[in-house]
Amino acid sequence: MFSEYNEKTLYERFPVLENAEKDIEKAASMMLETYTSGGKILLCGNGGSCADCDHIVGELMKSFMYERKPKDEFVSKLEAVFGNETERVKDCLQTGIPAISLPSQTALLTAYLNDVSSEYVYAQLVYGYAKENDMLLCLSTSGNSKNVVNAAKVAKVLGIKTAAITGQNESELSYLCDVCIRVPESETYKVQELTLPVYHHLCASLEKTLFGGEF
Repeated sequence: MFSEYNEKTLYERFPVLENAEKDIEKAASMMLETYTSGGKILLCGNGGSCADCDHIVGELMKSFMYERKPKDEFVSKLEAVFGNETERVKDCLQTGIPAISLPSQTALLTAYLNDVSSEYVYAQLVYGYAKENDMLLCLSTSGNSKNVVNAAKVAKVLGIKTAAITGQNESELSYLCDVCIRVPESETYKVQELTLPVYHHLCASLEKTLFGGEF
């Protein structure tokens, strides 16, 4: 099921991303720093980027390319609660990389959209969820989505790290975020096509560092 991940594979398969390598690896380091400092990753985006947020959380919160056995300290406490089920529980549970897709909060989002504003919906969630050592990952093909930009602005006010994946053009997010990965396309669906391998790389390289015996 699991195979060794080679970080250079991304640039071999998608040479057009070579110019973005510095920012991609900076974002990967930011994600690692977030995890090791006890923080979580918040994600926001609209439309296809909304689906990408959910996809990324799926790769982070369970095994993607590497086994993620529960930590020994946690395992040692299982038997007192689970008894004879301990081995089964130990085999089923996987160590997650804490992440929340803000668009997945459907009831909260729709209540806020109905009662308050669409432009500040993600900003509200960042304001409510963000804590010290967290980071916000923004996905926007244009880099100018108003509700995503406002979320990044609130994140800056709160002092948490910000990263973005956008198209190639300069944008509000490219100026605002600590790191902005600008994939070399501007048409929406083409930006989305390159966004997926970028975030798969971010998830896989982070997982390799944490669970592949390198950390």
